[in-house]
Amino acid sequence: MKRKLTGLFTLPLLLVGMGVSSVYADEVQVAVAANFTAPMKVIAADFEKDTGHKASLSFGATGKFYAQIKNGAPFDILLAADDETPAKLEKEDLGVAGSRFTYAIGKLVLWSAKPDFVDDKGEVLKKGSFEHIALGNPKLAPYGVAAVETMTKLGLMSTLEPKFVQGENIAQTFQFVSTGNAELGFVALSQVYENGKLKSGSGWIVPANMHNAIRQDAILLSKGKGNPAAEALLKFLKSDKAKAVIKAYGYDL
Repeated sequence: MKRKLTGLFTLPLLLVGMGVSSVYADEVQVAVAANFTAPMKVIAADFEKDTGHKASLSFGATGKFYAQIKNGAPFDILLAADDETPAKLEKEDLGVAGSRFTYAIGKLVLWSAKPDFVDDKGEVLKKGSFEHIALGNPKLAPYGVAAVETMTKLGLMSTLEPKFVQGENIAQTFQFVSTGNAELGFVALSQVYENGKLKSGSGWIVPANMHNAIRQDAILLSKGKGNPAAEALLKFLKSDKAKAVIKAYGYDL
C-alpha cells in the first residue's frame, strides 16, 4: 500500500518533468477583431507552447462583439479593432478598469488581387475604371470608418459610393476582393502583407494622415477577471515575441 501511495504522489512531478504542463493549464476565450486573425493565430500557438494555457479564438467585427458581450457572451478578453469599444465596455463595467492597452496600430491598404491594378499612390480611385470597390461596414468595422474618411479626404466619396460593396467585417471585405467580386477594396494591411511585402496582387498603403489612427485596444472583460490564462495572455501580448509577430504583419506598435 505504501508503494502505491508514493506512486500517486510522484505522478504530477513526473508529468511536469516530462513537460506535460497542461495538467495545470487554464483556457481563455478571446474575441478577436477580424483584421487581427493571421497574427493572432501565430501568437496563440506561441502562447500555448510557452505557457501551457490554451487560447480559444473567435474572429469577427468589433461592433458585433460589443453587442454579444452586452448580451452576456462568454468572452474573457476582447482584442478590438478600435480603442472606443474597449473604453465603452470599461465605462459600462463590462471590462476591468485599468486593463486596457493598445496592442497594435492598424494600417489601411487599397488592395486588388490583380497585379498592377492598384498603383502605389492610389490614383486608380480617381480614374474609376472599376465597377465595384469593397469596404467594411463603417457601422461595425473601424477599418470601414477609415476607408470612408480616406475617400472623403480625397473628395471622392460621392463618386465612389454607388460602387460600394460592404462587408460585415474586414474578413468578408477581403473575401469580396480576393474572389474578384470587387476589383479592389480597402482592407487591413495585415491581411495581404507578411515579412515586409505584399503576399499577392497590388496595393496602395494609405498614408496615416488620410484617416484617424486605427488604435486597436485590448481589454480584460469582467468574466475573465481572476482567470490565470486571461491575465497571462494579456501579458504575453506585450512580450517581445508577440510584438515581433505583430510587426511582421504590418502593424505599428
